[in-house]
Amino acid sequence: MAPVIMDGKKLAQQIRDEVRQRVEAMSSRPGLAMVIVGDDPAGQVYESGKKKDCQQCGIYCDTFRLPREISREELAGLIEFLNRRDNIDGILVQFPLPEHLSARAVQLAIRPDKDVDCVNPVNMGDLMLGVDTFRPCTPAGVMRLLEEYGVDPAGKRCVMVGRSNIVGKPQAMLMLLGNATVTICHTWTPDLAAECRRADILITAAGRAGLITGDMVKEGAVVVDIAINRDARGRLRGDVDFDQVARKASYITPVPGGVGPVTRAMLLENTLKAALRHGKT
Repeated sequence: MAPVIMDGKKLAQQIRDEVRQRVEAMSSRPGLAMVIVGDDPAGQVYESGKKKDCQQCGIYCDTFRLPREISREELAGLIEFLNRRDNIDGILVQFPLPEHLSARAVQLAIRPDKDVDCVNPVNMGDLMLGVDTFRPCTPAGVMRLLEEYGVDPAGKRCVMVGRSNIVGKPQAMLMLLGNATVTICHTWTPDLAAECRRADILITAAGRAGLITGDMVKEGAVVVDIAINRDARGRLRGDVDFDQVARKASYITPVPGGVGPVTRAMLLENTLKAALRHGKT
């Protein structure tokens, strides 16, 4: 039987519509600031997509494109300026930063109540403790996709392939908070295939195209592919060999069109949440 393809584009549009309706009823618009360091073409795509989303939902968006050689002090000054601006409810900095800049210093500098992608250690700590806080946009998008398709993590065995601070670790924690039994795999895992075959829900964010093959997935597993890679021909691919794995999975996300659109939509939802916490009505 063919798997259910988890349509992130459709869900993302639903979320944007919900955010737009709530923003239209507000007297003060939520505001988002995006900070992009350097001239990476991917950053330009990142910026244009986010701005389009904000425009669609009525959220004010201000973008700061900074030269790659900007100093730590100048970047810190901009973050502090945005922290003080009343019309900015959320601050999003594009990572990774150039090597001469300290990612941790920037993460610490963003005010926790404006940290809409949950990079400040205060918010990450609250996430680990199960306290209501902002959830990182990508892991939150995965949870929303699972909910939309009626996949309840409770009592399930989840395998998370990847342990990054921005995706793997918080994703594992959200699954744990959803009462799944979670295994985190990484480059030192001795037998990745064996671990993956144990998963009722397999989530991967390793950044290696074609890493997860059909023989690594058990029949009926739910497979969520977070990664976005480019193959030798420049095509977007995830970690999952889609054609092979789709023969065995019960639910599967495509790349592109799966987790990515929902990630963007969760940023809008978090910005709205920040605005409401700031007393905007």
